Amino acid sequence: MTTNENTTDSARQNTDTAAKEYVHEHAPRLAWAKHAPEVYKAMIRLDAEARKGVDPVTLELVKIRASQLNHCAFCLDMHSKDALAAGESVERIIQLGAWEESQHFYTPREIAAIELTEAITVLTDGFVPDETYEKAAKLYDEKELTQLIAAITVINAWNRFGVSTRMVPGHYTAGDFK
Repeated sequence: MTTNENTTDSARQNTDTAAKEYVHEHAPRLAWAKHAPEVYKAMIRLDAEARKGVDPVTLELVKIRASQLNHCAFCLDMHSKDALAAGESVERIIQLGAWEESQHFYTPREIAAIELTEAITVLTDGFVPDETYEKAAKLYDEKELTQLIAAITVINAWNRFGVSTRMVPGHYTAGDFK
């Protein structure tokens, strides 16, 4: 190998192994929790009440799916990390974006919860379809269903705070807000 070829190979290796340059991280629009601390505290209390009686695994799946639909990167980051820390599989988290084609990864109750999450999150038709509601009602008793609806509603509210204020993903550590 000549000196020129050796130098070229060395330069190519340095390019391949050099750190990638990513797009600059955006700044949040405002620190809403700082400027509205009582609203933030009320959301924390509402979240704690809404999660009571909801299976923790289902709860994280619901939070991730709603956050996907709402394009809330901060909440996706948070709830994916919390789910992984709690033992959820990467495969099930990844498949949530295509759950209708990969239902074999989920239990019937989880599928009903995910489907209900989509119906409550995307209200473009103005209502939750009877079929979707009835499917969930067959698998959850009234108390469980009420709590599940509350949990879905709360994550949608969190998503709206996150998206509108452009909360920055990537800095959350699992369990930070537990």
